[in-house]
Amino acid sequence: MRKSLLTIFLTFLTFLCIQNSVFANVIKFAQVTDVHYDNKSNYPREVLKKTVEDINKQKDISFVVFTGDNISSPKPEYLKDFVKIIQKLDVPYYILIGNHDVFRSGGLSKEQYFEIIKEYSPFYRYKKPNYVFKKNGFVFIVVDGAKEIIPGTVGYYREETLNWLEKQLKKHKKSPVVILQHYPIVEPKVLKSHETYKKEEYLKRLDKYDNVVAVISGHYHYNGENMRNGVYHISSPTLLELPNYYKIIEISTTKGFSPLIYTELKEVGPVE
Repeated sequence: MRKSLLTIFLTFLTFLCIQNSVFANVIKFAQVTDVHYDNKSNYPREVLKKTVEDINKQKDISFVVFTGDNISSPKPEYLKDFVKIIQKLDVPYYILIGNHDVFRSGGLSKEQYFEIIKEYSPFYRYKKPNYVFKKNGFVFIVVDGAKEIIPGTVGYYREETLNWLEKQLKKHKKSPVVILQHYPIVEPKVLKSHETYKKEEYLKRLDKYDNVVAVISGHYHYNGENMRNGVYHISSPTLLELPNYYKIIEISTTKGFSPLIYTELKEVGPVE
């Protein structure tokens, strides 16, 4: 009798494990934000190089996302150097635009920005600032809020961008979604000069969907994580300031259970 009960229990346990393995989605990736790269000194170059080296040592990293303000000002030579360095990564990378990255009349439009990335990184697929990619059962939606005509610290997600986002959320309503952007819509701290313009419009659309797991941002140079309506809003500090941090993010979803999200700040150093 005991053997029969033990057999039944082990069979049930095996069934649960199989079920969880079928429905579980796990992803681990690195976020690097607000690099503010330039070639005015050797320091930004060394910080970025050491970051690439450190990420390459991490286990099970699927990709790296650079969430905007990759360069200190919209100069093509800064972007070219930036891309040359991050090409040393052993995993795919994805690039977002921040307020320091583009200025159409100042030398670098969004179109030119992605042309340079493509020129120096031939296998990079994306030509526009809003795009979608998929990894390990997750859908990642890159949402652009940067202004190229009159750049500034206030983010603005245009109506056509929000319409596009909502279309993607509907299209992928059966998949766990992670949104990647430069400007947070749930701020890590109060800073009026950096608030997103009409963020309520964005939040209203977000609240319509229950498949969004997290929104990951930079911009504030501050580490903060907040839960709002079941969505985990993650903000990360700038790489350039001491201590030089990037973030490892691991997300696991299992059907019928709340997502598990683990984040870890990784310090790069020492940098001479």
